[in-house]
Amino acid sequence: MTVLAHRTDTVTRDALAVLQPGFEGTTAPAWVLRLMGEGLASVGLFGRNIVSAEQLSALTAELRRERDDVLVAIDEEGGDVTRLEVRDGSSFPGNLALGAVDDTGLTRDVARELGRRLAECGVNLNWAPSADVNSNPDNPVIGVRSFGADTHLAARHTAAYVEGLQSSGVAACTKHFPGHGDTNVDSHHAMPRIDVDLDVLQARELIPFKAAIEAGTKAVMSAHILVPALDPTRPATLSPQILTGLLRKELGYEGLIVTDGMEMNAIAGTYGIERGSVLAIAAGADAICVGGGLADEATVLSLRDALVAAVREGTLPQERLADAAARVRALAEWTRRTRTDARQEGSGASGIGLTAARRALVISGTAAPVAAPYVATLAPVANIAVGDETPWGVAAELAELVEGTASGVYPQGSTAGDVLAAAGERTVVAVVRDEHRHPWMTEVLDALVAARPDTVVVEMGLPRGTPRGALYVATHGAARVCGRAAAEVIAGR
Repeated sequence: MTVLAHRTDTVTRDALAVLQPGFEGTTAPAWVLRLMGEGLASVGLFGRNIVSAEQLSALTAELRRERDDVLVAIDEEGGDVTRLEVRDGSSFPGNLALGAVDDTGLTRDVARELGRRLAECGVNLNWAPSADVNSNPDNPVIGVRSFGADTHLAARHTAAYVEGLQSSGVAACTKHFPGHGDTNVDSHHAMPRIDVDLDVLQARELIPFKAAIEAGTKAVMSAHILVPALDPTRPATLSPQILTGLLRKELGYEGLIVTDGMEMNAIAGTYGIERGSVLAIAAGADAICVGGGLADEATVLSLRDALVAAVREGTLPQERLADAAARVRALAEWTRRTRTDARQEGSGASGIGLTAARRALVISGTAAPVAAPYVATLAPVANIAVGDETPWGVAAELAELVEGTASGVYPQGSTAGDVLAAAGERTVVAVVRDEHRHPWMTEVLDALVAARPDTVVVEMGLPRGTPRGALYVATHGAARVCGRAAAEVIAGR
């Protein structure tokens, strides 16, 4: 471990310590290693940084040679949001599938196995789980990332997930405080607003976060949302009333507070990331997540300098910055102490993701094996949290099980006639994702079922559309294992 002290002054070291930047590439850039020597205590990894478990292990080992207690964070929710398996799809179903099963023991076991895999690769902080109550079915960014619309179900599964993940030595980061479920705007693009009164927030949004705190979550991530009942002027990430008043004082939370990505337009487009980062630390945040889209040395140095300047100018108390840096180092030390050699444990639960995905299926209609089907995937535009590089659907999985399976992808603007022309005499398997939010999908599905009553329909998002077709399968998520579980039913397995 490199000795830090003599090269940088205390304020500069603390400013670097509170940053959680991303970077480009599958090896550690020289600038990252150099800044770790000057005080940088965390990095965030994304799909662009990962090609295999072996490569990821080598990358984290490279980082630890520079700083043994570095926090290596990742956005690995499982389900639709995966970085470990960004090119293949996740081996674990997401929160909605786990909530649909409603077995907290299963949720705990899935999170433990996911954590074991992260720990084995040297990752020790996971920006998960999502504790958001998906009370607005039109939510464009949470949806299947939530355990569901029931507050107490979300609370018990959030707690189980935190316990399972942290039992593997990986710190949980429960998000998006104080709750991103009742929004119809994606904060990657603009500032969402939740207009409910304090009683509703206390009875709905805050309950899962209280459960996470009681379960010992090591970190909580703030949301870039405006909640006028709590603070009429500033989003949660920048609000002293929400981060210090509510989360710290009222809820008694003592762990690390991490911001959501500061390059998201809700912050960057309104405040700018430098000013936003200073305001976030002043409000009570301890770690600045940046790097989903901005992943370069210049960004990190500009944030470091903005924090140092704010201390020098008196707009950010030095004690607040020092306290934030101390919380980062305390979590880093916890992960160092609790690091387990997952390789020695092996994996007694390696198939648990598929088991969970099978249990999450809800099926209506008659399951009869189909021969040489045509899989038509009606594909919406992916939200930024999920990304468009992770494959989804049932076509690849069904092709492994049924010889002669053919497939096509149909974006908005496609018609049932397009699908039927490509399908010919084959049985159509129509795959949708959040049909209720996309009227064009409803139109295509209705026409397909009218023309071909034997059509099979697979819903891989929120199952709020009308079940129809000869067979209707709701998977509660679009992870690879969810596609596999649906394909098994369609194939008569």
